[in-house]
Amino acid sequence: MRSYIIRRLLLLIPIMLGVSFLTFAAFRIIPGDAAILRCGFGCTPEVVEALRHDLGLDQPWYQQYGDWVFGIVQGDFGESITESGLPVTTELGRRLPITGEILIMSIILSVVLGVPPGILSAIRPGTPLDFIARLGSVVGLSIPNFWLGTLVITFGLVWFGWTPPQFGSGYVPFYDDPWVNLQQFFFPSLVLATGIAAGIMRLTRSSMLEVLRNDYIRTAWSKGLRERTVVIRHALKNALIPVVTVLGLSIGALISGSVLVETVFALNGVGFWVVASVIRRDIFVVMSLTLIFATTYVVANLVVDIAYGWLDPRIRYA
Repeated sequence: MRSYIIRRLLLLIPIMLGVSFLTFAAFRIIPGDAAILRCGFGCTPEVVEALRHDLGLDQPWYQQYGDWVFGIVQGDFGESITESGLPVTTELGRRLPITGEILIMSIILSVVLGVPPGILSAIRPGTPLDFIARLGSVVGLSIPNFWLGTLVITFGLVWFGWTPPQFGSGYVPFYDDPWVNLQQFFFPSLVLATGIAAGIMRLTRSSMLEVLRNDYIRTAWSKGLRERTVVIRHALKNALIPVVTVLGLSIGALISGSVLVETVFALNGVGFWVVASVIRRDIFVVMSLTLIFATTYVVANLVVDIAYGWLDPRIRYA
């Protein structure tokens, strides 16, 4: 297992280089000039060229990319082109806790809203509980995140006179005021988790139904074990293997979905920042954020692979 983890971590290096280079190449192809966007269309060509020189945009592409990679190795993500030369790490320190909390709460809500209903639906097939769970999963898969988020804010305002606290006070860290912080992040995380929880519910149900038909489950029933023991100790671990796989793959959907959710709920996190940076052609910000997102996705799937060995001891990695 140790050698497998080391190999996967070493594989991060070419993956990160490939992702960053493709992002850099895409920015070279897309028309537009960050210097003009920062200076304004009323600037003279001389002023624009001087600004391009100050920003290093007049250097050859290989020098720009090489300098950025060398800075990453030293822990320097570069500076924002359009934020008055502000270091990327400074903005990351301010915005990353927002997106990180959304992602963590969304994962927790996805598991809580997806796995228990899926288990109950599988052990009580054909009952009203099963029908409600399946209907809820179809509805959850059918509703777009941005529409559901807008609906939550609209209904909260019209019916209850409630708006998310961040609309008036901005982001409040958990250690400053836990109650206000949870109010800020519960509904955005719930909106982001709805579709993924619905998919997990359906997968948990089908996986549990398949596992419950196995011979070792029949043997457990024949021994007179209680239903809770059979389901939790014997069936659940094997049934969760495909669920864990889907949960790991859903990290990418959560990262992309955070862009919409942060925009709708006025949370100034990394997702909102990357969209603004693409519009303003802030190339080094976009490359740095893409690198962070790709690393998060790869590491999350590595954690999923490691979890397989815990769920099923028969799984071994050479």
